[in-house]
Amino acid sequence: MAQATREIKRRIKSVKSTSKITKAMELISAVKMRKAVDHMLLSRGYAHLAWQIVVDLAKRTGQTYHKLLQAREVKKVAVVLVASNRGLCGSFNAQIVASAYQYALGLFSGDKAPAVDFFLLGKKARDITLKYKQLAAAEFTKPDVTLRVEEIFPLSEMILTSYLEDKYDRVVLAYTDYISSLKQIPRIKQLLPIPQEEDALLGDVGELTRNTLGVKADLREYLFEPSPAEVLQKTLPRLIETQIYQAVLESDASEHSARMLAMKNATEAAHDLIDDLTLAYNQARQAGITQEIAEISGTKAAMS
Repeated sequence: MAQATREIKRRIKSVKSTSKITKAMELISAVKMRKAVDHMLLSRGYAHLAWQIVVDLAKRTGQTYHKLLQAREVKKVAVVLVASNRGLCGSFNAQIVASAYQYALGLFSGDKAPAVDFFLLGKKARDITLKYKQLAAAEFTKPDVTLRVEEIFPLSEMILTSYLEDKYDRVVLAYTDYISSLKQIPRIKQLLPIPQEEDALLGDVGELTRNTLGVKADLREYLFEPSPAEVLQKTLPRLIETQIYQAVLESDASEHSARMLAMKNATEAAHDLIDDLTLAYNQARQAGITQEIAEISGTKAAMS
């Protein structure tokens, strides 16, 4: 009986130590989440409105003005997969990796299935190659919280150059959209060629941006100076960079929110386990004391 109580005490001590670690990780993730969310929200309105303008430009100008507008037969697809560097964030990485794989699987199902290359951002994005045996064209590092657009320049430059050189006929972003600290949604978004349909998934944020800035689709007119070709040549690559940057910011905010929630759940589970173990320990002690009393009583009765 004494050995059983010692084992329970050892487990209680171990779980308490683990709960302290998960609580510390929860607090750290909460700080990083607030930083990432604040930074993401600062640029979200601009990024969404910029994308609406780009889509509108694609509809109102001819595809001949810029190669980024030109749709062509899809023979090879580039998927930019944004994940985290570390785990312990619930199903965050598994969901976006699985979504990217399902998108690729959908492409393979056709009669003329295009080849698919993955551009990986974040160490956990490697799961697409390890688990699903997909080809990675390039891997890029990312900080825990992306703060400057310059940090994604190597990725965006490679994507734009590869598309302009006809190495790929379509480029899509696979990232996690931040909805709230409790909800994040994996998303696949076509980046190139620039689509001519407005992004319905912008939801309330996109609607609020349009209403706040008074932008009405039927009232837009564009005057290009010096010419449409020159204006698009300068602006389209920068706006594409903005979309990649915003996707990374959304993913950062989603990652730290998911990790904070996962660590919070782990801490609560540890406390529940400690309560159960404490109850088991007290019951074991009580059983031991009862047994000792019974033995003493039995011995006394035998001696009398």
